[in-house]
Amino acid sequence: MKPLSPKLVTFALALVLSGCAGGLLGGGGKPPAYLFTLTSDAPDPGTIVRTAGAGQAITIAVPVVPKELRTVRVPVQVSPTVMQYVPNLQWVDTPDHLFKTLVAETVRRTTSRVVLDPSETSLDPGQVVTGQLQHFGYDAQTGQVVVQYDAALSTAGANQVQTRRFTATAPADGSETTVGPALNRAANQVALEVAKWIGG
Repeated sequence: MKPLSPKLVTFALALVLSGCAGGLLGGGGKPPAYLFTLTSDAPDPGTIVRTAGAGQAITIAVPVVPKELRTVRVPVQVSPTVMQYVPNLQWVDTPDHLFKTLVAETVRRTTSRVVLDPSETSLDPGQVVTGQLQHFGYDAQTGQVVVQYDAALSTAGANQVQTRRFTATAPADGSETTVGPALNRAANQVALEVAKWIGG
């Protein structure tokens, strides 16, 4: 069998790599018109230096989400049994991770608590905030976005557990330019209420 020329090998390798890029990175697929993230509305206090005694820190866990939220797309509740997604709109990450980061930053900015990531709980998790992000999308029937978070606040060792449901809405017209900002406003309202609930 005659060996391939170096030029032909290079061309074949380029084809393979371009095929991989198309399959893994989206290839020639049309990118979304908008990529959104969540940002805290609370004033930024700048550099923060804090100390917490045993059991006084706060650990914010990533919330559990239903299947329709395990995606970077934004769900639309068309009817009680029909779900769609907002066209041309995606998150930069899945809502569970974005919401967890927002809550942690809001607690950090509006309280004097030491806020930890779950990866740091080997130090001392203190009080732990867990929960379920039940709704995080647009309701076409009411013309509003809905953020609903069922939170649980437990002490170290789970000697005491408190639960509370937080819900916030904001108007939107269902388009990619209004749904993202409206969800950010509603999520900030919930995050601020969670911070007040935690206290400190």
